[in-house]
Amino acid sequence: MQMAMWESILLGVMALGLIFWMGPGIKATLQRSKEAPKDWLGALVPIGGVVLFVIFLIMMV
Repeated sequence: MQMAMWESILLGVMALGLIFWMGPGIKATLQRSKEAPKDWLGALVPIGGVVLFVIFLIMMV
């Protein structure tokens, strides 16, 4: 099913409006994340656990 032309235009206008509405908050968040201490171990441990769990599930089949 294909969208009508006016629906595509409305969707594009809504997407641009959302970007402009959330832009200042996103900019402030990115600035805070640059100043935050880096904690790669805190991110890699859960990702590694998920990878190991998926490998375990594959091996059980």
